[in-house]
Amino acid sequence: MGLNKEAFLSIAKSFGLNVLDPHIEELYAYVQKTIPILKRIEELDLNDLEPVWPLTPSYQVKPQQIPSPRGKGERVKVREASQKSDELIYLSAGQLARLIKKKEVSPVEVIETHLSRIDALEPKLNSFITLLPDRAMAAARRAEKEIQAGRYLGPLHGIPFGLKDLFYVKGVRNTSGSKIFDHFSPHLDSTIARRLKDAGAILLGKLNLHPFAYGITGENEEYGHMHNPWNPSLIAGGSSGGSGSAVASGECTLAMGTDTGGSIRVPGALCGLVGLKPTYGRLSRYGVTALAWSQDHPGPMARTVEDCALMMNAMAGYDPRDPSSLNLWVPDYTKALRGDIKGLRLGIVKDFFEVPIEPQVKESVCEAIDTLGKLGAIVSEVSWPIYHDAMAIASVIQMVEAAAYHANLIKVNASRIYSPARLRLEAGIFIPATDYVQAQRARTLFYRQSYDLFKKVDILAGPTVPVTAFPIGTSKVEIGEKKVNLVSLMSQYTRPFNLNGFPAITVPCGFSKDRLPIGLQLVGRPFDEESVLRIAHVYERNTEWHRQRPNI
Repeated sequence: MGLNKEAFLSIAKSFGLNVLDPHIEELYAYVQKTIPILKRIEELDLNDLEPVWPLTPSYQVKPQQIPSPRGKGERVKVREASQKSDELIYLSAGQLARLIKKKEVSPVEVIETHLSRIDALEPKLNSFITLLPDRAMAAARRAEKEIQAGRYLGPLHGIPFGLKDLFYVKGVRNTSGSKIFDHFSPHLDSTIARRLKDAGAILLGKLNLHPFAYGITGENEEYGHMHNPWNPSLIAGGSSGGSGSAVASGECTLAMGTDTGGSIRVPGALCGLVGLKPTYGRLSRYGVTALAWSQDHPGPMARTVEDCALMMNAMAGYDPRDPSSLNLWVPDYTKALRGDIKGLRLGIVKDFFEVPIEPQVKESVCEAIDTLGKLGAIVSEVSWPIYHDAMAIASVIQMVEAAAYHANLIKVNASRIYSPARLRLEAGIFIPATDYVQAQRARTLFYRQSYDLFKKVDILAGPTVPVTAFPIGTSKVEIGEKKVNLVSLMSQYTRPFNLNGFPAITVPCGFSKDRLPIGLQLVGRPFDEESVLRIAHVYERNTEWHRQRPNI
């Protein structure tokens, strides 16, 4: 494929872009960089393969504009935190639930403690876009009365959580990380928000993110960059950076993120958390701002595997309003945490270590794999050659779907879109329909080879991210003697599992010499989150990495 300047300008003009905008030259240069990606797909043998057709967007009632709640910085008054309260911020949801159920701790005390923590840390971390202190305290008082009256709803009752600012909550602004939508408030709840509310969880606010979830670093010039609690001069990761920093710092017990190329697992790894991307179709996408329909995955972020399982119990299940939702039996994920991993076949993809990776990350991941072997897993090396094509296939699909979803935004408000996100969104306009279909055919090939890989193993293991967190504003990092572009580097291990939709989790598996977290990624067969959670929990139970806390 080639695209000369004349053809480029013709397409741009027909779409509605301002071809006199100086930005158009930068866009042309960016579009030229996509040509090698398209050529890579052309080189694949796709004979007799049909495309895996992309899913259409969820049907949603058009949200109406209603007044947003008080913004960040406006506060209800809360009591000063006691020493006992200080201990509450790092208790897991499972631990808090047991205390709340026994009436040893009140939901009011729990929420007050976390609001105080947010007051203390937000100037440094910038995890939230919208805070809901009045709403949270009212919910805590209701929860306290319900529990005192014997109406305990379950292990999330009274537990504080945050939502990435893509999940609709009725009456609460939903910015998608851009001030273009600073005053937009939906009149409906996303299915995820509703199910967590029904389980008794208490929403503290909406969490910061890379604009439109289109970025892997967690940088946002409009609402402020997200900062890593382990070192606030470093990135938290993206696009769910606010979710990562909030949970890692004790501002929230639980959080929800979305993951289109690694946006749960990358900040999870960089912030020292557990982050689960369930199988595509396991959790509802209804009421969640899309990036790329066929690769978007909502998922939980927490400090323990048990907490992710508790959230899955509350959220998983068929939703007729989401066309990608599958009507399958939903297990009790906490029961999956029981037992051991003796005899489980653990595959180490040798191709993962043929791409750039920091030596200290490789060492920590290899030690984690050795630990799993000592705990009973049968470890073997496997080859997955098409892994090296996953980035190209997924990128083409993502660019086209993102451009389609945000087409009107691009036409009306292109100049107001965060520049790096704008380039990626607009680039999708110039990818021909035939190339998009070819990418979907290549996806079929990728599916087949992914399934074949799991004939030999039960779980795949490898790094989550090839580097540790780096300074905000960095565009390239040096690994060995090679400078590598961060956008492709950061998602090289995570994006393949958005392309095939298989469940994947990150768990802490070590620290760098600078005391920065390192993550281990574990991947299972479609809809086998149980095995993924089990092996992650066995590893967590036999190591101490998840108990480490940032000094903030």
